[in-house]
Amino acid sequence: MDGIAEAPLHRMLGSTGLTVLPYGIDGSVFGWAAGYDATVEVLDTFAAVGGTLISTADHYAGGRSEIMIGGWLAGQRRQDFVIATKVGRHPDAPGLSAYSIREAVSASLERLRTDYIDVLSFDGDHPETPLEESMTAVSELITEGRVGHLSLASYTGRRAVEAMQTASRLGLPSPQVLVAEYNLMERSRFEGEIAPVAQGYELGVIARLPLASGYLRGDFRTRHDLPSSPMFAGAMRYVGRHGNRVLAALESVSQDVGENIGRVAIAWVLSKPQVTAVAIRAKDGPQLRDLIEGASLPMLNRQQIALLDRVSD
Repeated sequence: MDGIAEAPLHRMLGSTGLTVLPYGIDGSVFGWAAGYDATVEVLDTFAAVGGTLISTADHYAGGRSEIMIGGWLAGQRRQDFVIATKVGRHPDAPGLSAYSIREAVSASLERLRTDYIDVLSFDGDHPETPLEESMTAVSELITEGRVGHLSLASYTGRRAVEAMQTASRLGLPSPQVLVAEYNLMERSRFEGEIAPVAQGYELGVIARLPLASGYLRGDFRTRHDLPSSPMFAGAMRYVGRHGNRVLAALESVSQDVGENIGRVAIAWVLSKPQVTAVAIRAKDGPQLRDLIEGASLPMLNRQQIALLDRVSD
């Protein structure tokens, strides 16, 4: 059947030297939409298919996401996983001053029960602190072996370029990864700002919310389709004519390739050359298995991609 070829499994995450599957785990639901047992189930399911990239942030659920991941990670081989977390928004270490970054990283390492973070993201732009100060602090942490690589999350293209130029000017380690929201319902910022920067600087990209807060699972068609979990609350803003057109196109492609529409929506994101991996949210093992069945994703053909491009534009 046309379109059912599977995507290659491992990809290089920019110039980090790290290899990841084209999908990772988004830990933003751990500690609130998913309790500890459900979190362990999700992570066990992910590890069983060879998943390596686990993405979280120090402020998710007030730090409980990192605590739950750390509890699970303590029973695994640490070197088998790529742990990515973000700093800048925890109330105990707000912003990106050198002091806050050091405090935040120390706290994250303790919660994650590890002695190093593979990929550390600045969580949003904090222009009150000079980039020079923030990036020098991370450079020191890299030298100390507590951080592997720097990433920028939720940055504009302009500020990402400024960060790259600052690193070059000062001889500091440059950002190697960008983290940004990207899906069929949210395209303009990524395609207009983030993708050109990623391409120009050969950066890895982790795409967040590939299912548009769950909307692209197809469960929410009207305002009466109330989310069963708070993790899907953001999906309701997409309900309407445009969203229904996108869902109809997804259903058409899913029938062609014999896959559920969530997997097709993720495959569309991964069809874009600047995207290295998507970070998937799941509140339990069955929900994750529904999206990563078989450890690979369908490759869409050009006609299927063009259809989804057109209706979502």
